[in-house]
Amino acid sequence: MDFDPKKLDQEARNKAKENKAFLTKLKKKRPKSLDDESQRLHHEVFEYTDCLLCANCCKSISPIVIDRDIDRLANHLKMKPKEVIAQYLLLDDDGDYVFRETPCPFLMPDNYCMVYESRPRACREYPHTDRKRFYQITGLTYKNTFICPAVFDVVEGLKPIFDK
Repeated sequence: MDFDPKKLDQEARNKAKENKAFLTKLKKKRPKSLDDESQRLHHEVFEYTDCLLCANCCKSISPIVIDRDIDRLANHLKMKPKEVIAQYLLLDDDGDYVFRETPCPFLMPDNYCMVYESRPRACREYPHTDRKRFYQITGLTYKNTFICPAVFDVVEGLKPIFDK
């Protein structure tokens, strides 16, 4: 998989109106099989998607970092939680901790994560396309179609099933 973030962004922009309308409709209708289908497609898409060839999420967005994540990172980095906050985090407009910078300070040149085993929960769960109650995150899913090729493909896979 050759990943080109500009190509994904353009494809997502070309389908932005369609995807937003589709995901808004999914949120309202809440089809009973949505979770099963999104999870199936998630696993199918990740059969051919290699995050290490992309890492666009790590390069372009910052996860929300909760207290438990800070403690885990502090332990991993052999720092105090306050030091982790001071060195790596800031409070965003919503009052959530996020990384001070993108790309992620823990992303290595080969797209591996230097704190992989201790990474924040949001990183562990990204891109969230395999979670239950998928309808609850359709807004986030829409935003992620611009970031993650797997999310874009999952949304495209859901359309023939639910866009009738």
